[in-house]
Amino acid sequence: MTDSPFAPTASLRKTPHVCASSACDCGLTRRDMLRLSALAGAAVAAPFLSAGDAMAQGFKGDDQPVKIGYLPITDATPLLIAHARGLFDKEGLRAEAPRMFRSWAQIVEAFVAGQVNVIHLLTPATLWVRYGSKFPAKIAAWNHINGSALTVLPEISKLADLGGKTVAVPFWYSIHNVLLQDMLRAEGLTAVTRAASGAIGPKEVNLVVLAPAEMVSALAGKSIAGFIVAEPFNAAAEIAGVGKVLRFSGDVWKDHACCVTFLAERDIAEKPEWAQRVTTAIVKAQLWTRDNRLDAARTLSNAGERRYTPHPPQTLAKVLASTDYASYEASGVVRHKGWSQRRIDFQPYPFASYTEQLVRAVQGTKVEGDNAFLRTLDPKFVARDLVDDRFVRKAIESVGGPQVFGVSADYTRRETISV
Repeated sequence: MTDSPFAPTASLRKTPHVCASSACDCGLTRRDMLRLSALAGAAVAAPFLSAGDAMAQGFKGDDQPVKIGYLPITDATPLLIAHARGLFDKEGLRAEAPRMFRSWAQIVEAFVAGQVNVIHLLTPATLWVRYGSKFPAKIAAWNHINGSALTVLPEISKLADLGGKTVAVPFWYSIHNVLLQDMLRAEGLTAVTRAASGAIGPKEVNLVVLAPAEMVSALAGKSIAGFIVAEPFNAAAEIAGVGKVLRFSGDVWKDHACCVTFLAERDIAEKPEWAQRVTTAIVKAQLWTRDNRLDAARTLSNAGERRYTPHPPQTLAKVLASTDYASYEASGVVRHKGWSQRRIDFQPYPFASYTEQLVRAVQGTKVEGDNAFLRTLDPKFVARDLVDDRFVRKAIESVGGPQVFGVSADYTRRETISV
């Protein structure tokens, strides 16, 4: 990424490529789906061992390197902190330098092709990978909770002002798309996907998919009126003075998971000890980050030794330390003060109640491409089938139990959504 989207420079005034649903490579288009389905089909053809059989036969997979794929967003924090602090090494694993990708389509393709084997992925996108493309992979843990926002042009004061305008989402299968459409419906607005030349009605909001790294520039150039995405791009727009936060995603769905740790089922089945060690390192990274937020911000920044992201320390600190969250509560941007949240927080357990509710939510959300598979999904089945919580439970217990993350002893919760 050569253009910096973090200061009001000439690069912010550039108008980037904004993609409509039917003709772009930024999200999962029909071309992407065909390509990924072919890759997934080849991968599925190979035989699998059950996790129990693998353990019985002595498979550990310690010699398999940890190959991380990530986008430069704070959702990737646990994976990157685990690498930076040598936590994979301490678990007896060998970790390669993490690979940064620009878009979700790129990271999914690399994962399916086996170029990376530990990724953070949008939770709704895991539905498409497992049930849409039929690539066998599972959620091993959550990466974080909250950590996203709807950011708009400074002149927009309320959600209704988005009528007749264009808003960017990072991926059709994203919690961002789900929550944005929920908010639009509550305001009497209709989400549409029109080509650039198409007219947008006053009660319509045109949705486009845009790579997160391009969103701040697009907002500055006013080719979009807003975007909903993971941090730190919302904070970057605020710091640059080109946008303001209209609503935090965690203020709509309390403590939701945006991104999760996603592992191939082959690795889980054939190398359960490897999967356990990977998950344990990630859980330990989350616990460390909760207590060392400013250090984490510097480690991940462009001032850090490894320059994991192009973001300045102050931008990441605004997100990870979230010292200004009280000001959003005072201004009314945050409506649910009693939820006692941070801008982003870290909690690794993948609640079944969340997965079930997410399936229902995605089924009621407009997504482009071949989405017929969504109609066949049973929420309770998906919660059992998509998620493998054995490793994260063991990892959480190894660091002191669920209470250290504020999780109930029985690993359950009630979902709270208030648009």
